[in-house]
Amino acid sequence: MLTKMIETLKKNPRKIVYTEGTDKRILESASRLTSEGILGVILLGNVDEVKAAAKAGNYNIDACEIIDPVGYPEMDMLVDEMVKLRKGKMTEEKVRAALTKSNYFGTMLVKVGKGDCLLGGATYSTADTVRPALQLIKTKPGNKIVSSSFVLVRGDERYLFSDCAINIDPSEDDLVEIAIESAKTAKIFGVDPKVAMLSYSTLGSGKGPSVTKVANATAKIKEIAPDLAVEGEIQFDASVAPEVASIKAPGSPVAGQANVFVFPDINAGNIGYKIASRFGGFEAVGPVLQGLNAPINDLSRGCTADEVYKMSIVTAALSVPEDTVAEADLETIVKTVIAAMKASGQI
Repeated sequence: MLTKMIETLKKNPRKIVYTEGTDKRILESASRLTSEGILGVILLGNVDEVKAAAKAGNYNIDACEIIDPVGYPEMDMLVDEMVKLRKGKMTEEKVRAALTKSNYFGTMLVKVGKGDCLLGGATYSTADTVRPALQLIKTKPGNKIVSSSFVLVRGDERYLFSDCAINIDPSEDDLVEIAIESAKTAKIFGVDPKVAMLSYSTLGSGKGPSVTKVANATAKIKEIAPDLAVEGEIQFDASVAPEVASIKAPGSPVAGQANVFVFPDINAGNIGYKIASRFGGFEAVGPVLQGLNAPINDLSRGCTADEVYKMSIVTAALSVPEDTVAEADLETIVKTVIAAMKASGQI
């Protein structure tokens, strides 16, 4: 099932950082990935404890690199870099204390290029995995914010809802970034993006600050990304129903066939994706973080070793340049993430 993604990774070697190096699910995945020559692996934790856990489970981690944050020879370098990144928000003492924790330490390894991506959450909470990424990995050049998308899946149907998790009241410029990044995410998940900038108004039928914000954002997107199919401001029914679109937005290349929905604020987005999930029978995958400089993904604490293995491949594939990732088995990404979230009870 993962054949094409694995082929891509073997041609483009990547190294993944696991924050929970003694967890037996992590160790089983690490053993498989390295023995199959798919990924390089960094396991974080006390060296003796990691090796003892691997021996107890009969996992071969000889090809893995084990790093203990305590006593790490380049700790001073990481401290200096993190102090600079935090820009006065953390003292050197607090930074040094934070870096004894594998979530911050692992994120800094990715930040300084010793790893390409990170997968955590087998024992850490989502917040403890995501927070260091927001503080340290930060946004890609040209991006000012980190945003998120949920991928809504039902059978062969696949849609993106953004931003439902991070930005509470995005500005015009924030909406521009959210839309453009969501379109990129859509492509990763095998969706040819047609972006609807949602509102309670369609092309001037209503008035108000929110309408103006969405309409202005749409105009900016069309200027910045002229090749992106986008419409707005537009009501949800006009964005998905051809019969409504023919009346409210005739001739629009997006109306009636949208598959990426950008909400005007987190209230609408969060409520919207949950309605689709609960009443519509869609499975909500995410949130997928967008705009970061490197892939940081979160496991569920109820995940299995097989799900760790598959999510590791997905995470690493996202660190490969976009033109190469496009060759990967995109269908596998969706199936893998859904399976992991089902197992943990998240969906």
